[in-house]
Amino acid sequence: MVFFLILIETLRKFIYLFLLLTLIGCNESKNNKNVININNKKITYYLNKVSNDSLSLINKSSYNKKAFKLLSKNNNTLNNRKKLKEVVTNFYILNDWENYLKSSKLLYNKSVNSNDSLNMIISSRCIGNYFYNNKILDSAYFYYLKSMKISIKTSDNINYGLVLLKISSIQYEINDFVSSDLTSQKAYIIIKNSDENQKKYIVLTQLGLIATELKSYDKGIEYHKEALFNVLKYKLETTFHEKSVCYNNIGYLYLKKSDYNQAIQYFNLGLDDLNLKNDDPDLYSNLIDNLSYSNLKLKKFNNVPELFQTALEIRDRLKNTRGIISSYTHLSEYYEAINDTTYSIIYSKRALKLAKESKNPFDVVYSLKQAASADKKNASIYIKDYIRIGDSLQDEERKNKDRFARIQLETDELIKENTFLSENNKKIIYFITILISIISLLFIAREQRNKAKLLLLEQAQQKANEEIYRMIISEQDKVEQGKNSEKKRISQELHDGILGRMFGLRLNLDGLNTRNDDGVIQDRDNYLNELKLIEQDIREISHELSREKKELINNFISLVNALLENQKRISKTVLEVMIDNTIDWNRLSNSTRINLYRILQECLQNVNKYAKAKKIIISFKKDTIGNLILSIFDNGIGFDAASKTKGIGLSNIINRAQENGGTIDINSSKNKGTSITIIVPLDKLN
Repeated sequence: MVFFLILIETLRKFIYLFLLLTLIGCNESKNNKNVININNKKITYYLNKVSNDSLSLINKSSYNKKAFKLLSKNNNTLNNRKKLKEVVTNFYILNDWENYLKSSKLLYNKSVNSNDSLNMIISSRCIGNYFYNNKILDSAYFYYLKSMKISIKTSDNINYGLVLLKISSIQYEINDFVSSDLTSQKAYIIIKNSDENQKKYIVLTQLGLIATELKSYDKGIEYHKEALFNVLKYKLETTFHEKSVCYNNIGYLYLKKSDYNQAIQYFNLGLDDLNLKNDDPDLYSNLIDNLSYSNLKLKKFNNVPELFQTALEIRDRLKNTRGIISSYTHLSEYYEAINDTTYSIIYSKRALKLAKESKNPFDVVYSLKQAASADKKNASIYIKDYIRIGDSLQDEERKNKDRFARIQLETDELIKENTFLSENNKKIIYFITILISIISLLFIAREQRNKAKLLLLEQAQQKANEEIYRMIISEQDKVEQGKNSEKKRISQELHDGILGRMFGLRLNLDGLNTRNDDGVIQDRDNYLNELKLIEQDIREISHELSREKKELINNFISLVNALLENQKRISKTVLEVMIDNTIDWNRLSNSTRINLYRILQECLQNVNKYAKAKKIIISFKKDTIGNLILSIFDNGIGFDAASKTKGIGLSNIINRAQENGGTIDINSSKNKGTSITIIVPLDKLN
């Protein structure tokens, strides 16, 4: 029956603890959800602000940075990655390239960790965009290839087509026009059957530009006209003025074909856009420069220099170096056409000087050609430089082709190597995990054996210490018996000796009252001296009894002091001791003294072993109702006092405190020290 009641009580406590922990866990989960919900609302608010066209670019950038900061700390969920992708796009639109790179890398890392292939494709392409914008073409090519490999692996045709277009742009930049054309053709085959109309326009424009460089002008016109058809059909016109771009590209190809009237017609169509000059001054300057150049070729010089100068002013304001070189060259051609050799040479030299300063070999070659035409006297010098730089450009183009081919090869080999290493790493991890598990089990088994041996030794030591203490108490009892015998002797001495002498003196003093002779004074003095001797004897006996009582009281205290002195010798911990002098130690039985002594000894051992304390405070005091209170405090690292499992030392302390009807209070927590208080009801131990 008793066992059944204990089992029910244990189950009740367990259920209570489980419900308490569940409630705490629910509260923590609820708090975390509240924080996440607040952050999500803030992110949505910031992103909505970025899309607000009425805000300035500075404010939009500020809101986008705030959203990025919150997303960098948020959980790696699909929804958060979608929002992070939106942040990346915003940084691209805002031309904040450094934060564009940071956010793209964060999106890539989060995508890799969650095996999100779509965002891996997009983020690696975005990182490539950053390097492409900064003219670090080999790094851009590397990340575009990485994006392409994942697209192929996941059969993501749209993104595969987009990254092909990016790779084509790099091939175009390094003048590998044949490879660029093949890559763009692949991209167009993928994209033309999709609903990505804006992407179709971009691919067709790219194909037209490549055809221009390959001198396939009719084919280029066909591509650009198809791009224009898509802009008009799907209403793709944006602030980038796609329609005017198409007109300029078509006109330029007619210009290259020497069909100047057709070229002028398309350039004028491009200039019909009234907002173009304010929205895109660079495109506007190209159109008026091309228009003027077409008129120059037709020998229609009306307003030609003025339009060239207008284009030059715009390009100079925009710091468009290549455009400025083109303007100088066209002005040189104009003055050469009207036989003004002086100005023709001046503008050709300006173009050549700026081209050399820009260190762009293509601009230098372009400028040298016009300089040779304008300055007949020095034409041979310019032609030699033209041929030399042209040859070096061809060598550089070959090197670039080889370098990018090597990057592609290394990327393929790296992917294969990573796959191989990944498999090997898995095997190594499995082996290491098994090895660590075996070593851990062996170590745990060894530690358990050592703990068991140590526990047996500690128990044997405790039994030995208790036996020694009992022997000490036994010896003290014998001493007590000797002292009691001595007390009895002294009592008899007082009764038979002192009292007998006092009685004799009293009778003699009574006899003096009946005498009047001269010897009375002398006898009285003798009797007074006798009284003084008796007083001295009584004082000595009293002092002796007092010393014995004090020694009796201090027998237990002397053992405690010896223990504390030993503690001071073996430990550097500061020890403070306070003992109430009003405590009646005689009211403690031998078993109580043993238990208090052992509790104190065990507490000191625990402090020395585990606490890492710098200070210990021990006090014996008596409360107002007559209880003995033993307090032991240390400022060490503490322990979890609420833990269900307790060591044998702590269990012994609790049992010893309760053995004599006492109570114990243990307060401890991590890094806040430990306080143990034992209250012994003295009245019950008489």
